[in-house]
Amino acid sequence: MAEIIGVKFKSAGKVYYFSPNGLSLSIGDKVIVETTRGIECGEVAIDKKIIPDEELTSPLKSVIRVATPQDIKAIDTKEQREREAFKICEEKIAKHGLKMNLIDVEYTFDNSKILFYFTSDSRVDFRELVKDLASVFRTRIELRQIGVRDEAKLLGGLGVCGRSFCCKTFLGDFQPVSIKMAKEQSLSLNPAKISGTCGRLMCCLKYEQDSYEELLKITPKVGALVKTPDGNGIVEDANLITGRLRIKNTDTEAVNTYSKDEVRILKDSKILLNKEEINALKDLEDK
Repeated sequence: MAEIIGVKFKSAGKVYYFSPNGLSLSIGDKVIVETTRGIECGEVAIDKKIIPDEELTSPLKSVIRVATPQDIKAIDTKEQREREAFKICEEKIAKHGLKMNLIDVEYTFDNSKILFYFTSDSRVDFRELVKDLASVFRTRIELRQIGVRDEAKLLGGLGVCGRSFCCKTFLGDFQPVSIKMAKEQSLSLNPAKISGTCGRLMCCLKYEQDSYEELLKITPKVGALVKTPDGNGIVEDANLITGRLRIKNTDTEAVNTYSKDEVRILKDSKILLNKEEINALKDLEDK
């Protein structure tokens, strides 16, 4: 067993485990820790607790200290330097004529490295740019190409719901989202309706998917052959939330509405995507 605390480095970032090192810490405290990127300042997101060693994915590092007033001041200075580095990098990108969009700049807390995040529609040969930046900043330079989902997470904004992006406010990691989810939730497969500002499937499709999967197990699907109080019929429409089914009688062709509890499945159907739908929407699943 191991005693840990959880530390995050961004407001909606992933939480990493560290040993509290005997320090008295509370959620919200700023702490200085050693990471694979160097010394960083993070915020306690999970209080002290004991977990099995099997839950540790890497050797547990210790908290170095609680952040001092000098450390907090250094963070403010770091943010100012990041803004300046952003402007300089944009000028260097234009100078080298590179087809890339600079999204964010991040100094490590100990100033041992500067990370430049960018997007591009293709691979970019930025070797000369790195040399140019290294000569200006005199420290290690790392350029990291990110996807449109990561860009949205870094920049933030408002979703179609009118709220701030989930990825910016509370999602630590992106969850897999698929066209199949939209199909199973009976949503219109119109890209404008099911994609977020980033141009990819909305993360919120994942939130209710487990509930829809449970409802699909007990509700006849469109195309299913069922037995109703008025005879056998084919399901033409199914509302998973209300459990109401529109069924066409196979003998009389009369269309009536029933509750799912009033019918018995004789032969269920499947929810499938055809090739045209897959080809038209496959880009929405890309990261």
